Amino acid sequence: MKILLTGGAGYIGSHVAAALMSSGHEIVCFDNLSNSDATVMDRLEAITDTAIPLVKGDIRDGDALRQVLNEYAVEAVIHFAGLKAVGESVAEPIKYYDNNVRGTLTLLEAMRDCGVKTLVFSSSATVYGEPQYLPLDENHPTSATNPYGRTKLMIEQMLADVAAADPEWRVAILRYFNPVGAHDSGLIGENPNGIPNNLMPFISRVAAGRLDELSVFGSDYDTPDGTGVRDYIHVVDLADGHVAALDAITRTDQALSTWNLGTGQGYSVLDMVEAFVRVNGVRIPYRIAPRRDGDVASCFASPERAERELGWKASRDLDAMCLSSWNFERLLAMRNAD
Repeated sequence: MKILLTGGAGYIGSHVAAALMSSGHEIVCFDNLSNSDATVMDRLEAITDTAIPLVKGDIRDGDALRQVLNEYAVEAVIHFAGLKAVGESVAEPIKYYDNNVRGTLTLLEAMRDCGVKTLVFSSSATVYGEPQYLPLDENHPTSATNPYGRTKLMIEQMLADVAAADPEWRVAILRYFNPVGAHDSGLIGENPNGIPNNLMPFISRVAAGRLDELSVFGSDYDTPDGTGVRDYIHVVDLADGHVAALDAITRTDQALSTWNLGTGQGYSVLDMVEAFVRVNGVRIPYRIAPRRDGDVASCFASPERAERELGWKASRDLDAMCLSSWNFERLLAMRNAD
């Protein structure tokens, strides 16, 4: 298929691009580069041995979207383009509703106008809100504890309404847990602009000496060591889940499908720090900081539906996550030095 990746130059988008290419698909990336770097396309070309088009644009620009959908004869869209920092969403909710909700509505309008009705949406476990039970399965009630989560939940509801109104749509909602790690080549990985909001790149930058210490947000949660527990999934496993979901919705009569992408295993912040130190032989100084608004104590998946319906299961363990993250960070430092 010919597939458009919105936010395709970003962390998850670039890994999904590599996975799609290895599965025989043709792709074009559409990205405003607000939290990514155009040079990732050169590294993707090195991985895939193919030049992948990058169109610089914003998902709130309907004309630009219609142009790229038509020009590249796009058959399906995988939608990653969105702001995703919980703390920032609490401080700047208008920014999040504008980009995430309005941007997705504009994308859906452009897809409708161009007759493209196959969509895989990058959602989040934040739509489960404060967990009522664990592990979280797809039947868990949805809610949200922060504006970021509410944007994802609103988009899910929009997609459900679109699919209900027009049964020709084929929509997959993928509820990510916590992607970490990097491609085995070390050429692509998580490299956010500014101070990272996610744990693993923060740890990596402290290990590399780019940041002085890790901030651990909260040590008084009702968890084994008091720090937040999350379901960390290797980004390459996550990418494979997108390929499986795209394949599944092109073969189904169902207009809307929802799957968790996680491992079913929860690790605390300090578990992650200790694993990174053990696996990579580095030092990670840290300090305890106040809790962040909108965070929950524990969140981990039941991935059974994805295994049953997609034949997909995460296979890479915590050691692989830590090793690949550090490999990417070291190679990034070498590239920057050059």
